[in-house]
Amino acid sequence: MIFRVALVLAACLSIASPAYAYLDPGTGSMLISAVLGVAAAVGLAVKMFWYRLVGFFRGKRPVADK
Repeated sequence: MIFRVALVLAACLSIASPAYAYLDPGTGSMLISAVLGVAAAVGLAVKMFWYRLVGFFRGKRPVADK
């Protein structure tokens, strides 16, 4: 199943037509900052999930905000 999806994806990407679009220098920095932002968000989510998982197995209860 995964092989078929990869094959269809490769076929679709191999027949792409030219875009005739202009990408200015600011586009690259925008893409880099978006990738870094997503990586930071994923890292924070993993960190929070990890601490909750470790706390669950150690028997600690989450501290309620007052």
